[in-house]
Amino acid sequence: MTLAFKKKDKDKGKDKPKKSEDERVLIPEVRSETVAATPGGPSTMAPMASAAAVQATSLSHGPGAATALAEPDSASPETSPVTDAAPVATSPDAGPSPLAPAPPAPPARPVLPPVPDSLRGAMVTSGPYKGRLGELLVETKRITPIQLEEALVIQAASGERLGESLVSMGALAERDLVEALAVFFAMPIANLHVEDIEPEAAALIPEALARRFNVMPVRMNDDVLMVAAVEPTDELRTELARATGRKVGLMIAGQSDIRWAIDSNYRALTGVNQLVAAFRVADEARRRTNEAASPEVVADDAPVVQVVDRILTQAMRDRASDVHIEPTDESVRVRFRIDGALNEVLELPASMGPGLVSRIKVMADMNIVERRRPQDGQLTTIIDGKEVDVRVSTVATIMGETCVLRILDKTRSVLRLNDLGMPEDTHHAYSKLVRAPFGMVICAGPTGSGKTTTLYATVSEVASPQVNVMTIEDPVEYVFPSINQIQTNEQAGLTFATGLKSILRQDPDVILVGEVRDVETTRVAVQSALTGHFVISSMHATDSVSALHRLLDMGIESFLVASSVLAVVGQRLLRRICVSCKTEYQPTDEELAFFEESGGLPKESFFYGAGCNYCSHTGYQDRIGIYELLVMTPEIRRLVVGWATQEELRAIAVKQGMRTLRQEAIGLVQQDITTIAEVVRSVYTL
Repeated sequence: MTLAFKKKDKDKGKDKPKKSEDERVLIPEVRSETVAATPGGPSTMAPMASAAAVQATSLSHGPGAATALAEPDSASPETSPVTDAAPVATSPDAGPSPLAPAPPAPPARPVLPPVPDSLRGAMVTSGPYKGRLGELLVETKRITPIQLEEALVIQAASGERLGESLVSMGALAERDLVEALAVFFAMPIANLHVEDIEPEAAALIPEALARRFNVMPVRMNDDVLMVAAVEPTDELRTELARATGRKVGLMIAGQSDIRWAIDSNYRALTGVNQLVAAFRVADEARRRTNEAASPEVVADDAPVVQVVDRILTQAMRDRASDVHIEPTDESVRVRFRIDGALNEVLELPASMGPGLVSRIKVMADMNIVERRRPQDGQLTTIIDGKEVDVRVSTVATIMGETCVLRILDKTRSVLRLNDLGMPEDTHHAYSKLVRAPFGMVICAGPTGSGKTTTLYATVSEVASPQVNVMTIEDPVEYVFPSINQIQTNEQAGLTFATGLKSILRQDPDVILVGEVRDVETTRVAVQSALTGHFVISSMHATDSVSALHRLLDMGIESFLVASSVLAVVGQRLLRRICVSCKTEYQPTDEELAFFEESGGLPKESFFYGAGCNYCSHTGYQDRIGIYELLVMTPEIRRLVVGWATQEELRAIAVKQGMRTLRQEAIGLVQQDITTIAEVVRSVYTL
């Protein structure tokens, strides 16, 4: 008997890989959790206590991340995070008999297929996975053993969860991780892109609590509050049940989806009506006492101050690039520009307009008394822990002062050239051009077409310790640690023209001019390109060909334009079809005619966004750039010197291989990335 026990103990640890200290903490074994007795013989393993089962499932979320694999307390079965799942089988209390023959080796676990879309949001009832998360991911061929080893090293160094390590290193998509966790824990997936968040459910959990625990209440199932969570632990279920006073059921969702859902459903503009009511009371009291409206600074808790803060916060959460505050005859209209399209989000009383503009002027250090002349300013604030620059512009209209705020997120990373979405041949040609020792490259397009992003990507490509790069910008939207950047200041006499002249005395190799908007700046930039400097700049123009004519219209001699300009990049930003609600549809006859006239190839099906929570029911999410690259060949230089028309210049450029913006846009329709309607909206006339 003693020998039998010793042999079993010896075999028990045989062929088991030796785990590091970090792996023993973060990825404990769960194999001995729930093994039922075999027919005709006793159980092969003793049962594990509920607490041990909970601890054994923390492998995917690090220490303390117990999950719903353990059976709920019998005294409160209604609070189980998986309310409909089959109970986990446990072995009897009797241990294995030393006289019983050795049980047969268990069969190999089959490779589990990925969870299909039909199971998203449904209950997985096959029971939890009897292994480790890494093993499940390898068995389902979502990652390789080598990737798992690399992730374990990263996990040990950073202390993050295994899933986070795999996602951050690019080995696993977040959606694949969520689906694997659903199989691992036998829990349902919450598809927050499609799920309609019930306001009654969201009201049960305050925003601060939702952000603290990374959870999103979804709906009420009878008397059970269903909550999507990144870490579905028993402790979390208990905390939420205590805070809400309701039975709580947990579902799994990705961290990015949870954050997006919180930002979308806990809107900063909630409660503005109460602030407006408080403002009206104070305004009526002032009117009764016949006090004149004062532009002095108000208290930080004043209704106007709180409304401005909430507008900026909501704009940042909605990914708005601009905020428009526009007075009308009866109200003040607040609109956000999201993905290039304006959307009205708020309507305030007309009496609140002057106070809003005055508050913004105070924040931007502008003259709050002057209401007739246009003013420009800039402010820096912190929104949801992110430092944000806001460029402010005010102008007087017949209804009062209108204010536009351009939001610049300083925490965003600068894209590289190969991340801009240029076609491979365009990217290759442009990369060669920007490494020229001298000359001028122009990025052309209307406001909001991504010109600054292209300029910064170009600078990041050419910057090196051996090159002196200097910029003159208004404003400096992103700070490069190794580049000398200059912010224009008209009050101090520092304009684009004067700053550019000063840069030439600083021994520069590469010069970035934020925008050539006047004759003096343009002339200095052209002369710099002719005297051995490489100049990149942006210009407001409809396309690459019209940018050349704008230079000629400014009075720059045609032979100087032909000699200095190396290439012009015309660009636009088109909205992408939302992947969550992408649906096949039949375009109208007019859209099909436009598609065919633009060179579209025969296509059996077209897609558009039907509208969902993820895209705020617009059908579009994010944007993609389209580019046309006009290279100054000898033939085009001769046409420029001879003042050829735009049609002549475009014809010879297309003949030499340039693809127009319209052709590039139709190519995206061909690939089901955008819609015909979006192309018509953005580049119809080109």
